[in-house]
Amino acid sequence: MQIDNLQRIHIVGPSSHTVPPQPRLIALAGDEMRAALGLHRNVAVLAASLFGLALGEELWQAYVPVYLTALGAGGVIVGFFGSLKDLLDSVYQYPGGWLADRIGRRRALLFFTSLATAGYVVYAIAPAWPILFAGLFGVMAWKSGAFPTTFAVIGDSLPRERRAVAFGVQSVLVRVPRVIGAPIGGLLIASLGTVAGIRAALIVTIVLAAAVLMVQRYGFREDVRPAPPHEYSNVRSVFRALPTSLKRLLTADCIVRIGEGIAASFIVLFVTSTLHYSASDYGVLYAVQQAIAIAFYLPAGRLAEFTGRRPLVLLTFVFFAVFPLAIRLADTFPALLVAFVIGGLKEFGEPARKSLIVDLAPDHLRGRAVGVYYGIRNLLVVPAGVIGGLLWQRSPTLPLEAAAVVGAIGMLAFALSSLRETALPQPQ
Repeated sequence: MQIDNLQRIHIVGPSSHTVPPQPRLIALAGDEMRAALGLHRNVAVLAASLFGLALGEELWQAYVPVYLTALGAGGVIVGFFGSLKDLLDSVYQYPGGWLADRIGRRRALLFFTSLATAGYVVYAIAPAWPILFAGLFGVMAWKSGAFPTTFAVIGDSLPRERRAVAFGVQSVLVRVPRVIGAPIGGLLIASLGTVAGIRAALIVTIVLAAAVLMVQRYGFREDVRPAPPHEYSNVRSVFRALPTSLKRLLTADCIVRIGEGIAASFIVLFVTSTLHYSASDYGVLYAVQQAIAIAFYLPAGRLAEFTGRRPLVLLTFVFFAVFPLAIRLADTFPALLVAFVIGGLKEFGEPARKSLIVDLAPDHLRGRAVGVYYGIRNLLVVPAGVIGGLLWQRSPTLPLEAAAVVGAIGMLAFALSSLRETALPQPQ
């Protein structure tokens, strides 16, 4: 008799005495463990998708600015590339959330994963830097278009008190490939050269993406009825339906991410070009950053269930502001290691922030609410890459200094908005 049948008999009740006690206890223990970690079937399929694609992307993703320069792009072009990435990150959010609500989670995942796979192919065959801009349209379809679905699936599948842990598990599964992939990518570049090394990594990514499509097609079970097409049919109506608490979180988040966007594309260039460390050295630093983030995701998710979401969100905004300043002040490799440890700690509040978004988003338009939230946030971040590029042209330290200042402003904005929320009931 299959485990599923044993579980079903036990749940019904009267016939459960016919099931041998030891297999039943094992089955129930497995249920409890999966529930504690948020491993609902669809959540598990989603996690496998995130892990598989991240495993491929992290071989080359951190080195895209280097890839651009190797194909002839200058600093301003790198900045524009970062801004286009932010623009697409914004533009794809609402359609992704709309598709998740309108046609179902499974079809949306398959659609955006297919587009991403096409983008990887374009990256791999690009003869010059302008072609990478075309490929970016496909690559960002997964990273941004499918993003609201990840929130929607967790919100659909799990009760409020288990969502922070589930987001922690998801984050771990996404970040583990960063620890593995970035150093391997650095070694590929060191052994094959920038262009050949990144193209070899992209071939691996394409193979993994094909496997992910199979997992999504045959593993995901649609259990949410698509929303009527006329209900909250545009961005404005969805935004009006968002609670004030979520709008205040969005405001602070926007400011913090603008600061991050100013420096994001130039950290690798600062380490390799200004401080003259190798790509493999940067791979080690990046891996340390991701390892620190991974180590704290699950404890932070569990802690958020006891302390509430907001204190941990505030703490993560503090680290966002300190990270670029720590890189700016680093004059030795050990100092850089400390800076990237701080960079890992800036992810500490991510499970709390994501679960707070899901908690505050109305249940009946969860996918679209998340899409609107991230669409607005990422649209406002679009100019940050260009600003960073212009600052970089004047001095390599300016993007880092500006990022620290803007991040501090966002941190203060969230602290003030949280004071206003203390008189209101907080999500449990």
